[in-house]
Amino acid sequence: MTAGDILRSAVSNTFRSKVRTALTVVAIFIGAFTLTLTSAIGAGVSDYIDKQIGAIGGDDLLTVSPAAETAAADDGPKEYDPDGAAMQGSFTLLSEADIETIRATDGIDKVEPAAMLAPDFIQYDGGTKFELTVNPMIGMADADLAAGRQLEDGSGSREVLLPSSYLEPMGFADEQAALDQTVSIAVTDYAGTQHTVDAVVAGVQNDSLFGDGAGFNEELRTEMDALQKTGMPAGVPSGYITSVAYLSTDISADELDGIKSDLADQGFTALTVADQIGAIQTVINGIIGVLNAFAVIALVAAGFGIVNTLLMSVQERTREIGLMKAMGMGGGKIFALFSFEAIFIGFLGSALGAGVAIGLGTAISSVLSNTVLSALPGLNIMLFTPASVAVIIGVVMLIAFLAGTLPARRAARQNPIDALRYE
Repeated sequence: MTAGDILRSAVSNTFRSKVRTALTVVAIFIGAFTLTLTSAIGAGVSDYIDKQIGAIGGDDLLTVSPAAETAAADDGPKEYDPDGAAMQGSFTLLSEADIETIRATDGIDKVEPAAMLAPDFIQYDGGTKFELTVNPMIGMADADLAAGRQLEDGSGSREVLLPSSYLEPMGFADEQAALDQTVSIAVTDYAGTQHTVDAVVAGVQNDSLFGDGAGFNEELRTEMDALQKTGMPAGVPSGYITSVAYLSTDISADELDGIKSDLADQGFTALTVADQIGAIQTVINGIIGVLNAFAVIALVAAGFGIVNTLLMSVQERTREIGLMKAMGMGGGKIFALFSFEAIFIGFLGSALGAGVAIGLGTAISSVLSNTVLSALPGLNIMLFTPASVAVIIGVVMLIAFLAGTLPARRAARQNPIDALRYE
């Protein structure tokens, strides 16, 4: 028999006991279906996070903050230091001297301190006033835009990026209608006087994993900060909670680690965007790993089903095996025949499982994107890639082959005389 004859015979033999084969295929189907879905969820979330990091700037910038001082539980309260760093609540503030120290670090091109702005409201064309939260990171790094352009520093005009959730309440028909419109932003100083500043809407940003809130360009940030500090008493702590350091272009991973180390030696904590969401990715990967483990357990259980199916098949076809050996068919070809049967069962179950998972998962992902996850544009909760699906099918076929090794080996070792006498 040629390889083609063996393959055709294996496929034909698989359906001799339809019920037994169907039950084994169903077990493999469940494992492959689950593994395909969980892998797609992991790929979808990772792809969204990677896109967000790429849009913001990834490893091209660092968020630099004062290093947190940790004390042992039995050390008691920390002694007050009148000459220590300024504090705002539980946060240690960066001083102007700290900003200069960060700026002087090798490998850092520019440093932007992040002022904590607290506007009272935002208003368009004398309409309803809405509370406004400012994200200090937006405006220093690229935002994920739904429309418009990124903020421009040094243009001489005050610009703002509006969150997409503000459009309809403020009276804008859509993203395009909000572009280049003038809005009023109010802030109250230390004396209790409220100031209003006009700014132009440069763009509309999508909600993302990295926080919401409006973004201000340098001109607007500077003016709002100055107005907010008007009348500030001399004893009130002043400084910045964090800052953004822009790195030199084409910096290597080793150089990045060196910059982080230098800043740590000077009493600062430096994190890239990827570092900041590392914990989130770790949790997500852990959950996906656990779900994948359950899928693999199901596949291993299905492997025992293949062993049982083929062992019974070998027993039922003992005289047939003896006849094939008596007619000159070698043990290697008989081993290949039963191995192909196992592989085909694995392929059938995994292909059906992956196919149904892709169809059902795509539909569910589309529904979720338009409903529950509509606030996170660009997030496809399940991302199916040909490579991952092919790997899953290949792994299942490998498990099936290994499961079929024992029955195939037993069939190959049958003594033709004893087999022909088998009743």
